[in-house]
Amino acid sequence: MKGEHSLEALCGAFGVSRSGYYDWLKSRQHPGKRASEDAQISQDIARIHASSRGTYGSPRIAASLRSEGRRHGRSRIARLMRSNGLCGRQKGRYRVQTTDSNHDHPIAPNRLAALPAPQRPNEVWVADITYIPTEHEHWLYLAAVMDLASRRIVGWAMSASIDTQLVLDALAMARDQRRPPTGLLFHSDRGVQYASGDFRDALQAASLVPSMSRKANCYDNAAMESFWATLKLDLVYRTRFLTHADAHQQIFDYIARFYNTQRLHSALGYLSPAQFEQQS
Repeated sequence: MKGEHSLEALCGAFGVSRSGYYDWLKSRQHPGKRASEDAQISQDIARIHASSRGTYGSPRIAASLRSEGRRHGRSRIARLMRSNGLCGRQKGRYRVQTTDSNHDHPIAPNRLAALPAPQRPNEVWVADITYIPTEHEHWLYLAAVMDLASRRIVGWAMSASIDTQLVLDALAMARDQRRPPTGLLFHSDRGVQYASGDFRDALQAASLVPSMSRKANCYDNAAMESFWATLKLDLVYRTRFLTHADAHQQIFDYIARFYNTQRLHSALGYLSPAQFEQQS
């Protein structure tokens, strides 16, 4: 509005002094050192946030910057994220029962509880089933197998049916990818799929040792519960899947191209599962 009114009139109308206006103008034209640093950090935050598919909050962004040799406080990063409208994952919405433990199949003891935490890959695998909603084809069920040491998802399968074949397919993928040694511990819940004769036969054929959680105690399989929460907060709650094929494609991409290879894991010292295995 300087072309229409004098500076004196404008300052009077907005209730600011002329010296205050010139100080503000100078700061805009010649920002201070901290403001310049904030601008650079904000660019790096935006880059890392975008590469995380919009899922990282301030802790993982701070860890990513540290891996690049830059150390900035989480409070500063959180402030800059807020000022730029960036945020991490949002809270979830619902839960569906996927474990049917009302059956007459044998139950394996909880061998996992008696073991120390595994230090190397291919010592302990944990497994579970979850559900994925779609717009036009109802639920899609996802079974996964995780290496407990590296938190890597080593096998997974998806199906419209929550049956034994679903978990057999996930186990088959894990075996093909990892070639597990004899005696590896395989831990799951007490669901009928994992307790079935066909699945017990598959474990025996692979020389894997079965282990099962205590009844109605999801904390015995906390690592898998944590992965489901991560998957849903990072992807499922942020995406509208129209069909099973749509969900299948995006979940495969998330696990294979992001979670296993890029996503920083707090339990691994902010390394990705692939990075942790490379260092093991």
